[in-house]
Amino acid sequence: MADDYYVTLGVERNADANTIKKAYRKLAQKHHPDRNQGDKQAEERFKKISEAYAVLSDPEKRSQYDRFGDTGFHQRFSQEDIFRNADFGDLFGNIGGEDLFSQLFGGRGGHGGFGQHRPQKGQDYSMQVNIPFRLAITGGERHINYQHEGRNEQLKVKIPAGTEPGTKLRVAGKGGPSSTGGKPGNLILQIEVDADPLFSRDGNNLLVHVAISFSEICLGTSVEVPTLDTPKRIKVPAGMQPGQKIRLRGFGVPASGRRPAGDLFAVIDVNVPKKLDPEQKQILEQLQETGL
Repeated sequence: MADDYYVTLGVERNADANTIKKAYRKLAQKHHPDRNQGDKQAEERFKKISEAYAVLSDPEKRSQYDRFGDTGFHQRFSQEDIFRNADFGDLFGNIGGEDLFSQLFGGRGGHGGFGQHRPQKGQDYSMQVNIPFRLAITGGERHINYQHEGRNEQLKVKIPAGTEPGTKLRVAGKGGPSSTGGKPGNLILQIEVDADPLFSRDGNNLLVHVAISFSEICLGTSVEVPTLDTPKRIKVPAGMQPGQKIRLRGFGVPASGRRPAGDLFAVIDVNVPKKLDPEQKQILEQLQETGL
């Protein structure tokens, strides 16, 4: 598991952008490889704090990190994603700071030999994968067929609980080969989620429609509500209006990392019969006379 980025920079989780920048500048000046020639521990420390800053200084990446936690975030973001558009500006003063991503992770150039002449990683490949709704919600494993370098492979991919449409999952080493002897690229899976016949999703909450009769909505009743596990029986109070919802707390998208479990909302619908038998019609006509 990756180190907690807030702990790495030594800041509180509610730290503002200026505090994060100051913390990173202080640590970067201390651990920069140009000031610690040959010190591998300093180099690794510098990599970690730079990665933490690249995420926490970007509002969108920080939001995703806070939402999904270390594990979930790294399942969605590759190293290229993390450092893309990262702005290190003049944080390093008069010591090397240009082309930081290449320095850190083996691109061209480098200062003081840090990252210099290292082989480059192969190209990342991208592939769209459709998964069932319930697998996206509860998480699990998915086997996918993949043609890689002329060979058919079956990959076993871990789907995190609560995966949303558009999520990117990274399969390490299944991209293109490196032309300079470096590591192969990664396979980036673009996740799309199939519709479910019962459930729909609203953020971390789930919706399910439950139909009852006209007399039941007038008089009140109890009804079974399907959940992702076993059905739950709930009470429908008398006089509830069609389209209103009853909440089942904690029965939505399961908790994952720092994200709490969502809720399930049963949307109450009314079954209107297309045809009445004579007795039903007579009773309804009597009710109509009473103003119902």
